[in-house]
Amino acid sequence: MGGGFLRWLALVPVARHWHGHRCNSLTSQHSSQDLSPAHSPLTVPGLLQQVVRLHARRTAIQDGDFQCSYEQLGALAAAAAQGFLALGIARGDRVAIWAPNFPEWVVAALGAQSIGAVLVPLNTRLKGREAAYILNHSQARLLLTVDRFLDNDYLGLLRGQSLPALERTILLRGNDRAGEAMAWEAFVESGKAVSASRLERAMAEVRPDDLLDLMFTSGTTGQPKAVASNHEQNLRVFQTWSGQVGLNAADRYLIINPFFHSFGYKAGWLAALMHGACILPMAVFDARQALAQVARHRVTVLPGPPTIYHALLALLGEAADTVFDLSSLRLAVTGASVVPVELIQRMHEELGFDTVLTAYGLTETCGVVSMCTPGDDPRTIATTCGRAIEGVELRCVDPRGETLPPGQPGEIVVRGYNVMQGYFRDPEQTAQAIDPDGWLHTGDVGVLDERGYLRITDRLKDMFIVGGFNCYPAELENLISSMPGVAQVAVIGVPEPRLGEVAAAFVVPRPGARLEEAGVIAWCRDNMANYKVPRRVVLVEALPLNASGKVLKNELRRQWAAEDMVVESR
Repeated sequence: MGGGFLRWLALVPVARHWHGHRCNSLTSQHSSQDLSPAHSPLTVPGLLQQVVRLHARRTAIQDGDFQCSYEQLGALAAAAAQGFLALGIARGDRVAIWAPNFPEWVVAALGAQSIGAVLVPLNTRLKGREAAYILNHSQARLLLTVDRFLDNDYLGLLRGQSLPALERTILLRGNDRAGEAMAWEAFVESGKAVSASRLERAMAEVRPDDLLDLMFTSGTTGQPKAVASNHEQNLRVFQTWSGQVGLNAADRYLIINPFFHSFGYKAGWLAALMHGACILPMAVFDARQALAQVARHRVTVLPGPPTIYHALLALLGEAADTVFDLSSLRLAVTGASVVPVELIQRMHEELGFDTVLTAYGLTETCGVVSMCTPGDDPRTIATTCGRAIEGVELRCVDPRGETLPPGQPGEIVVRGYNVMQGYFRDPEQTAQAIDPDGWLHTGDVGVLDERGYLRITDRLKDMFIVGGFNCYPAELENLISSMPGVAQVAVIGVPEPRLGEVAAAFVVPRPGARLEEAGVIAWCRDNMANYKVPRRVVLVEALPLNASGKVLKNELRRQWAAEDMVVESR
């Protein structure tokens, strides 16, 4: 933890007005102990006020030498909010954060959102041109970043980029850099000129239907799109999510998922904050460090994409002589890609999770569409991503938009309070995504069973056709993952002269396993229809992943093309 932030924490007095101020929320109408979704605050300042009152002395964030209570977090957020007001930031203005999972990220986000500013998170892996596009499209007035992180010099990456709307850059960590950026301490010092009454007025103006954030999609097709969603819908979604997974104030939540992604931000620190749980941010995922953190901090909650658990399991296999105390682990929530049945079993048996749940969502639905619950049977949890959350409708439709019967695969469409307000400054794309009846067309393919439980089969854009038969990579990946010796697999469609396209599988063997291409193909022939069998199997040490843990299929396609791989007709 940066020394400047620690010194600042020691100097910031507890902001008593967080206790008495009545923000625009439902808090004043209900018991202070009532945190059910129907009675929860509908704005971030209202939520923070309530949490500070209920959990003042509980640890809010712990990261190395840094630790703060919820009362102190309220004070830090208030000081940051005053800093934003001093710089002229007002309700509706966009404030961007480009930084890893640091406590300062949470403080800055809460400070901005408490006065109605719209948060714009930036992926830490972006390069200068990509970051500039997001800053310009969102018209962000302020950028909060860090001096350096790993091999990235974020200020350096932006040099030479045209950023007409950006007025100032603030360093969450690091010193003033020759006029390029304002140090955090100076930013907070400027806020001292803002009175508590002015801050309270700004907080009181925040409405449930005000935009909370602009979350940019990955941009796999064209430029990234900015998904706009408001305070109320996000807080309702994650009160439901956190209630169903059973988050509580005694939990210690290791957040590996990046804060710039809904999984680390909304299902991460925001959900933890809602219940007064302890937030344990992890800036860089390292399997050994993660397991050490579990033991040291008695971690109870550890969500993530399947790749995280694959890495933890691989380390346990490699480090058989090392004992990791994982007895505190209680809850895992996963999704974001194929979740093999065997992985769920191993998470219970080898990692020791009491509860493993799966869920499905996308940025355009505030991150959640459907969820399993602890009461679901193990097979349901392993093979589906649950039912639509309360207040949300879910259908699978054919290309004409007609609802398909249970068991028939079709595009997943969603309607409800969780659907985005639209793509920011992009009405045409919004109209393409949300039809006149309010259904969001996800581009994902799924199957609903008779109970309303959803099984994801693939992305429409990833589907390929083998000799007239539709092939869904997710189905093949699930099957191949059950083969002994396979740790991970990713399937893509590749050109083939006779059939048009066929499957190619990139396979990561388990530690110590000896796999050969011919052997994997032979196993596939014994376990799946002939048209689904991969015609090529490429054994690799690791799959290319984005910062959210999703496999980069486009990168595999580029690798296939660059290495001039071919599949001969048979």
